[in-house]
Amino acid sequence: MLKENKRNEKEFATFMKEAGLIWGPSPEIYGGLSGFYTYGPLGKLLKNKVENSVRKVFNGNGLREIEGPTVLPDKVWEISGHLETFKDNIIKCSNCRSVFRPDKIIEEKYDVAADAFSEERLLKFIEEKNIKCPSCGGNFEDKIGTQNLMMKTSVAGKDASLRPETATVTYLPFLRNYNFFRKKLPFGVFQIGKVYRNEVSPRQHVLRGREFTQAEGQIFVDPQEKNNWARYEEIKDKKLPFWDYKSQDEDKEVSKISVEEALNKGFIKSQAYGWCIYLAYQQFKNFGIPEERMRLRQHHPDEKAFYADDAWDVEVKLNVYGWTELCGVHDRTDYDLKQHSGGSGKDLRVTRESDKEKFYPHVLEIAFGTDRPTYALIDIFYEKKAEEEGKTTFKIPYSMAPMEVSVFPLMKKSELMKLSKEIEENLKKDFIVNYDYSGSIGKRYLRSASYGIPYAITIDYDSLEKKDVTIRDRDSARQIRVKIKDLKNVLRDLINEDKKEVVIMRFLSGRQKYQDFI
Repeated sequence: MLKENKRNEKEFATFMKEAGLIWGPSPEIYGGLSGFYTYGPLGKLLKNKVENSVRKVFNGNGLREIEGPTVLPDKVWEISGHLETFKDNIIKCSNCRSVFRPDKIIEEKYDVAADAFSEERLLKFIEEKNIKCPSCGGNFEDKIGTQNLMMKTSVAGKDASLRPETATVTYLPFLRNYNFFRKKLPFGVFQIGKVYRNEVSPRQHVLRGREFTQAEGQIFVDPQEKNNWARYEEIKDKKLPFWDYKSQDEDKEVSKISVEEALNKGFIKSQAYGWCIYLAYQQFKNFGIPEERMRLRQHHPDEKAFYADDAWDVEVKLNVYGWTELCGVHDRTDYDLKQHSGGSGKDLRVTRESDKEKFYPHVLEIAFGTDRPTYALIDIFYEKKAEEEGKTTFKIPYSMAPMEVSVFPLMKKSELMKLSKEIEENLKKDFIVNYDYSGSIGKRYLRSASYGIPYAITIDYDSLEKKDVTIRDRDSARQIRVKIKDLKNVLRDLINEDKKEVVIMRFLSGRQKYQDFI
């Protein structure tokens, strides 16, 4: 299926740079190195919000955060299989000699899972669809090569590599974690941190970086308990957009079915895995990604890793790049612990209480980067009205906004500036505040909206006498008058999507006292 026309990539990249979201490739003054980016002040605040959401969801579901090293000796990567097998296919342009990933060249134009294609099918697809080199428009060579993705280094004269994922670094202290959790399964841990991959020709901004931030949750389970999952009853009737590989092959539409129906149909293999799929889906909903833009895509048997028993991706429909994988959910079985047990000589098995049998726990993984959902939020909620020159709005969900509130003195008069600074000082103890007194109030409202700030507070001469201020809503432009003493509590409820409308409507209906309806 040919992908539909999308938003202009260059125009969108310009917005991100000018808004202080993402700059690069970095370092820009030296021409930039592909795959490396700098988050500007606004972008870093947004990425922090994304990562804090990850922590809230994972911690709220019993996973605990750890932090491991980013460099490990090559012995580890040899045992894990990365040194030999962590490779991507490459294809060269016969004219300019540029190198690309053939699956990504295909997926940029067509809504297909080309990473499941064989080398023969990749070449045939490129030939049949007459896909040209993005750099020069030339033809590709009729052969596929490979490139190892590991980034090499040395430590004290010994070969080492930068980690290409956080997962392996999470498995290595398994015995420490097992003891911490009082030798009880299941338990879960996660990491949020930098990883490095010698990516082939990164082309999709921070979606395919060479340095990026991963957030991976690993849940260690008894394989005999996968279909006796304590929390399955909570989620079995929840409907999710499952898109199994057979429906993909037949080009069928995605339809929502319950987790239990997916299990009964054989789409997924265990209750525990179904719960992980649901948790991953909920995480992206919590980021503010609209449900109509999400689907769960099953890995094709040819695409699935050899050790994986189940593998599905959370995909999100972006305005720039169309359907894009943002998260992978995998049942890795006992592969990892068994490998590192053999490689290290340490017994990583545990003993089951019921039958005293020793076994390797299985690992259920929820793996994604925080750069991709950060980019997705910018892509989905950036809005530019062509008929209104310079009017740009970043309509990100209020709870995910990089900055929560703007404070504006109506004019640069000393008494208004003094009260405005007092209000700013008080608010910034609880919120990220943008203080702005430059230009007309109209221009400041537009600037605030382009930063995605949900609410703008204006201090005028009535504020001096009545001790109240105007709060202006970013999306509706509605305004309410609020006492300064109630400001923090009102803002907290306004930023809460579930309470926002109630608060605004009660103020607009004349019930001006906040304490009347808290």
